This record gives sequence, C-alpha cells and structure tokens, in this order.
Amino acid sequence: MRKVLVLEDEANIRSFVVINLKRAGYDTLEASSGEEAMEIVKRNPDIRVALLDVMLPGIDGFEVCRRIRADNAKIGIIMLTARTQEMDKVTGLMTGADDYVTKPFSPAELTARVDALYRRTGGEPLLENGVIRQDPFLLNTRNRTMEKNGQRIKLTQVEYSIIKLFMDNPGKALSRDEILESVWGRDYFGEVKIVDVNIRRLRLKVEDDPQNPTYITTVWGYGYKWGF
Repeated sequence: MRKVLVLEDEANIRSFVVINLKRAGYDTLEASSGEEAMEIVKRNPDIRVALLDVMLPGIDGFEVCRRIRADNAKIGIIMLTARTQEMDKVTGLMTGADDYVTKPFSPAELTARVDALYRRTGGEPLLENGVIRQDPFLLNTRNRTMEKNGQRIKLTQVEYSIIKLFMDNPGKALSRDEILESVWGRDYFGEVKIVDVNIRRLRLKVEDDPQNPTYITTVWGYGYKWGF
C-alpha cells in the first residue's frame, strides 16, 4: 500500500487533500492533531510520506517533524503552511522536512510533490548496486546509507540523493538548478532556495566544522562542489 499521512486540523482542507491523494492512488491516514499523528506513525511503520500542517493546537507541525525524524530518517515529510515568511520555510526544512507547500495549493501541485517524494523514499525498486568510497565516507547504494570514519550518518532520503549526486561527481561544480532538477525532479514547483537549506542541514551532519566546510564547498554565485 502507498501510505501517506495527512496531518491537518481543518477538516475541509484535510478532506480536500485526502480526496485528491486517493484519486492519485494513495492510501491515506488522517490526523487532526500532532498527538494523533504520532500514534498513527507508531502503528504504521510503512508510511512513506507525511504531510504536516504547521499551525496546530498542542504539538505543532515543526515538533511533529522533529519527533518523526528522531526515529525515522527514511519517511518523506512535506510541511503544509499558510505562512509565507522565509523563516518558517527554513525552520521546517531544518527540523527535517524534505519539502514545503504553501497554502493555497492546487491538487496537481500537491500530488506532484508527493509523487516525487514517494519515489525518492524508496517507493519504487532501486536499480543501484554497490558502494561508493571516498574517504572518510562510504556510501552504500544498496541500502541507501552513509558512514563517516565507520560511523553511520542519519540521512533523509533527500539528503541521500544530494550526497549521491555529489559523490557521483567529485570535484565538479554543480549549479543549484542542476541539483534541484536531479534531486527534486524537472516538474518541481518549488523554489531553488530549498537546495541551500538542505546543503546547510547536510553540512551539520558531514562536516568536521560546518562553519568552515571542506567537503561541501560553495561555488559563489553558482552552486556547490563536493570537495574531493
């Protein structure tokens, strides 16, 4: 089953999202509060994608995202927000979300975002094989994991896709648009700044000193380079 969690406290919006996801072939699980969403996640470890509303009574969407990420790096997370402030978007991504959709959104946009994230979370068979070793890193493309000096680094599936792109192109400057197209897909509706936020999050995980990165370096005015 292609399970998607929909956390939204406004019943009419939740119903709108659920109807359109069901039309696209997804099995939806509904929650109206953060607490309810966490219980559903515990009972359904095969959920592939979670849509989390930011503004909720009690536990808000940011906190639900943090708690899910603490236990599960593989589930895809999309934040649903009516807010347009830049800091809210960044906050959602830095707490572990893979993407965000600002209300109001079209059914086509939302379904496209879920489809793309579902594919990246392993919803389709992997064709990759083997490992990529670039000391001190080891990327296992069979189980989509990464180690640094033998220690596992917990990556979301979007972060894994970015690292895989970098390690496939060591020393090559990749533009933000190249990274966006490769990881999020050509039909991505969002903004290119999502690349920068994910790079910032990755640096916190892979760099010895995130403030002075040596592995993921910035190519000013262009993009980023895996520094090997």
